[in-house]
Amino acid sequence: MSDFLRNLEKYAELAVKVGVNIQKGQTLVINTTIDAAEFVRLVVKNAYTAGADNVVVNWTDDVVSRTKYDLAPDEAFTTYPVWRAKEMEDFVDQGAAFMAIVSSTPDLLKGVNPERISNFQKAAGTALAKYRQAAQSDKVSWTVIAAPSPAWAAKVFPDAPSDQQVSLLWDAIFKAVRVDTENPVEAWKKHDETLHEKVNYLNERRYQKLHYTAPGTDLTIELPHNHLWVGAGSINENGFEFMANMPTEEVFTVPHRDGVNGTVASTKPLSYGGNIIDRFSVTFENGRIVDYKAEEGEEFLKRLVETDEGSHYLGEVALVPFNSPISQSNVLFYNTLFDENASNHLAIGSAYAFCIEGGKQMSSEELKENGLNDSITHVDFMIGSQEMNIDGIKADGTSEPVFRKGNWAF
Repeated sequence: MSDFLRNLEKYAELAVKVGVNIQKGQTLVINTTIDAAEFVRLVVKNAYTAGADNVVVNWTDDVVSRTKYDLAPDEAFTTYPVWRAKEMEDFVDQGAAFMAIVSSTPDLLKGVNPERISNFQKAAGTALAKYRQAAQSDKVSWTVIAAPSPAWAAKVFPDAPSDQQVSLLWDAIFKAVRVDTENPVEAWKKHDETLHEKVNYLNERRYQKLHYTAPGTDLTIELPHNHLWVGAGSINENGFEFMANMPTEEVFTVPHRDGVNGTVASTKPLSYGGNIIDRFSVTFENGRIVDYKAEEGEEFLKRLVETDEGSHYLGEVALVPFNSPISQSNVLFYNTLFDENASNHLAIGSAYAFCIEGGKQMSSEELKENGLNDSITHVDFMIGSQEMNIDGIKADGTSEPVFRKGNWAF
């Protein structure tokens, strides 16, 4: 067996055993594109071998998706199939696990009328609200991983010979998810423990605010008094561990919805809605976005911010050191799953209920009362650099270094 096929097998096993941690008799739902077919078949095999009762694969095709955006009538983008949303809710009720295997090209929808993209994202976000709430409260196990497509690989490695681009992207993905180690499952257990050292420290410090400074950035973020820092592994309502993102290098929590003030500048391109938003800044007053500008993709940034009322606020604050493995690889993936793990980042939109004490059991109203934001969207954008400093401000006003020159200060 070649090294590539051996790594592919290890990756499929990792996705099943660590990503969703499939249990005997459980259903696995996979959402993916046809570009990932070879890898998906290995995941399906591993899932059944691990005891899955049923594996459901929902396929999409980038060419078909783009054709719809080019040729379908406008009204086709204002609704989302009721049966598909109901299917996802039924799978949640059954206790299924969910896996997304992403591979679409970052600018798949370049040149498409932004209103079409915005309308569909609003329709899908509204229809899938119950599923999103289940995932964001850790009711179910879920994971997001990636597999290359030729178009995505060409975007990441434009200067490489075309017949080598996909292989180069596979290699970069294997390194990012630790598949290139002898025992990836064991490597992830150790990685989880390392991230929890940072989590435990931050939870002990109980910072009231974080103050970010960097070129183009001067931002203060208030944290709810009962916030929790989390990282790497999560635990579903049945007590089973899972890894929501692979790779992951972050520890994160929730900002107070109304406690964000100042301006923050992006440091990496954001792939959103099949388009690229780059070199942008966002300004907040009392939590709400009051101004934004972008050198590229400003119309799509505008559409993101105006998705709903909640998309005018933040739902996540995440810390990732500049010396993280993905950052040090010097590969710009044009994919948030990877790029957010090379950089401190924030998320516009909904907050994770498990990031405050007792949040998993709270109603939507109780979460809002505790300062958590709600929205039909959740979009991370990268703000970190080796020039970023972050201070933790305690309730008595004292300040401590959290990051210095882009890396942990403790």
